[in-house]
Amino acid sequence: MKVVARTRSLPGLLLALLVAALTVLATGPAPASAATTATGVGTIADALRESPVYVDPAASAQLSAADADALAKQIKDADKPLFVAVLPAGYPTQDLFQNLRTDTGVTGLYAIRLGDRFDAKADSAVLPRTAVTNLVTSVKGDTDARTQLTDFTDRALANMGGSAPASWGSSSDDGGVSSGALIGVGAVVVLGGGGVYALVRRNRRRKAEEQRAALERLRVVVDEDITAFGEELDRLDFHPAEAGADDAMRADYERALDAYEQAKSAMAAATKPEDVRPVTEALEDGRFSLAQLAARREGRPLPERRPPCFFDPRHGPSVADAVWTPAGGAPREVPVCAADRARLADGHDPAIREVDTDYGRRPYWDAGPAYGPWAGGYFGGGLLPGLLVGTLLGSMMATPSYAADYGTGYGDFTTGGYDGGDVSGADFDSGDFSGGFGDGGGGDFGGGGDFGGGF
Repeated sequence: MKVVARTRSLPGLLLALLVAALTVLATGPAPASAATTATGVGTIADALRESPVYVDPAASAQLSAADADALAKQIKDADKPLFVAVLPAGYPTQDLFQNLRTDTGVTGLYAIRLGDRFDAKADSAVLPRTAVTNLVTSVKGDTDARTQLTDFTDRALANMGGSAPASWGSSSDDGGVSSGALIGVGAVVVLGGGGVYALVRRNRRRKAEEQRAALERLRVVVDEDITAFGEELDRLDFHPAEAGADDAMRADYERALDAYEQAKSAMAAATKPEDVRPVTEALEDGRFSLAQLAARREGRPLPERRPPCFFDPRHGPSVADAVWTPAGGAPREVPVCAADRARLADGHDPAIREVDTDYGRRPYWDAGPAYGPWAGGYFGGGLLPGLLVGTLLGSMMATPSYAADYGTGYGDFTTGGYDGGDVSGADFDSGDFSGGFGDGGGGDFGGGGDFGGGF
């Protein structure tokens, strides 16, 4: 009996694609500032699929090759889908952002330095339009290209969502095939073999890792809150059996103790940023119970149930609303403690809660999306949107993609579509990339009349 050995092989088309991909990989990715002979949008898109920074040959005087490479490495190391293009002043701007996004085909934040002008647009899943506007406005005074692009990149990476596309590979150059590129080739094989589920699982693991990292940073702030509340309980020095104590006082004290224990146990069980909201809800309730207890002991009228001080919830329940204007934002009324009300009345800055970020100490509303559930637990309901309007955190929380990554914070949002770094091709909301040059910068940006028609 003749035995014929049978082996499984990839379909012809898939094998051809794999061979072609490996051939491209053998040449290695182009450097961030590689010059190309053509300056069409397709050429720029091809370069951006290989590296996050493209410098047009005619604009090479604006950004050196070393600076472009350093910027590209920073973006890759941050693992965010930020695309930067440096183009000459006379480059055609008609539908430039929309066409570049279509040709690149990757969900992300796109920034363009065109001559001495600058603008950016993004898929709302990565960064909402208001947040993009705020970021562009914050750097529009920078005339030097290196300074402007570095400042924008620093601030954008701290606030945007999503992950870098696999086609960029690693930020390190070992002279061989990058691991990210091999993943891209592997994806072709997996898809050809019906392994879509494996890619879905990889994306879920990536999201889970991002959430864990965000929670660990948030944990430091929440632990500070819990510790501060515990110290308040100690300073109170209340004994249920002390002279003058009544049932109402004992009930207030019991609620405060219960809130303290609830906050500690909820934080110990937290596995993602949205799990923090019950922690700060418990702390807010506990602090109000302490305020009631203090009023009863001192014979004062019981306090009105008010939200915590906006500037730092550790200040305790607010006593009034005061008008405050954030940097680059519009005036709004926020709940304030007595000390911050006095500071504002005297023309001084309030005592703002700042937290550590990769880019230094910043107010919690400018420190990233993970702080949404933290703030939502303290302020909750319909109050929070008005307090945070115009801030980066408020802009992020108002997008459908926010709930998928960090929980609702306030309100309920639907989720869906592509995440940052996903290859969507031409399937994206063109409205995210529409408008004239300078629209991303929030208005007047050095004479946008020359750029009408959709840059």
